[in-house]
Amino acid sequence: MSWEANVRRVVPYTPGEQPGERDVIKLNTNENPYPPPPGVIAAIQSIRAEQYRLYPDPDAGRLRQALADYHGLKKEQVFVGVGSDDVLALAFLTFFNSGRPVLFPDITYSFYDVWANLYGIPFEVRPLRQDLTIDPSAYMGGSGGIIFPNPNAPTGILTEPEDVESIVRANEDVVVIVDEAYIDFSGGNKSVVPLLARYDNLLVVRTFSKSRSLAGLRIGYALGGEKLIGCLQDVKFSFNSYTMNLPSLAAGEASIRDDVYFRKTLEKVIETREWTKQKLAELGFVCTDSQSNFLFVSHKRIPARELFAALKKAGIYVRYFPRPRIDNYLRISIGTQAQMEALTACLQEYLNQY
Repeated sequence: MSWEANVRRVVPYTPGEQPGERDVIKLNTNENPYPPPPGVIAAIQSIRAEQYRLYPDPDAGRLRQALADYHGLKKEQVFVGVGSDDVLALAFLTFFNSGRPVLFPDITYSFYDVWANLYGIPFEVRPLRQDLTIDPSAYMGGSGGIIFPNPNAPTGILTEPEDVESIVRANEDVVVIVDEAYIDFSGGNKSVVPLLARYDNLLVVRTFSKSRSLAGLRIGYALGGEKLIGCLQDVKFSFNSYTMNLPSLAAGEASIRDDVYFRKTLEKVIETREWTKQKLAELGFVCTDSQSNFLFVSHKRIPARELFAALKKAGIYVRYFPRPRIDNYLRISIGTQAQMEALTACLQEYLNQY
């Protein structure tokens, strides 16, 4: 028998394309178009050369404390990992072990079914409504756990906190994970972190990759009750103790400390997002009410696949998902104002041909 007979086979997640050319407009992976605050660079540069020969703090104590202070929680309620994907993967491994199916939307972050298949976790998808919003009534008990992003991806649509709470309240026998990768762009106090005081089955996952401009350093974290976080820590230390590297720990702490810069860049992204929504609507596009740092759009006459190809030819990279229900949509990350003006000008020129 060949060794291949015992290999675990999975269909991997497909990340957004990373073009090698420098003179492109990259709007396909939801990165922040603005640099991190100056304090982040200073913190990395302050690391002494001799420190690199030592292992980093396996407990990530300083970063966890900074995050706890920021969110008004205890350090024991904070877990950190190598990007939110690492945190989510460990959460799947830790909490979804009942044998009952885990529930998530049919249109959502496409890594969820990859992790479920990788770990042998049964799952069921719950269809979004016709308007692409999450239907809370589809998650009312009888599962092995629940996970969904808020705002959802790739739609960008926000589920209101009271609807999220109804799901958490109806499923107190399992862990409910709310993936808040994009919540900072919602422009208001829409996070469900305050619900942690009332529900010990809720885990909220965040990332530094989007709103904090640190995708290249891979920092993610989870917030939850002390018991929940303790279980996650146990699995982490059974898997890899030294997950966070020294520059990332320093950069994460510095980023949290500069809230003024953080709020300023958020406002710029949100302002450009709303401008782009209006401009695309004038060009005949239909946009969801995205509360994230990307738009999810379709054109009334031109197929998304055709527009995707035309933009790529012009050196503008966006995301296209050839999947049921969303194969006529493009996901467009919000870049700088100048980049979005270049995008809309390119689309205007292309549409003028029709």
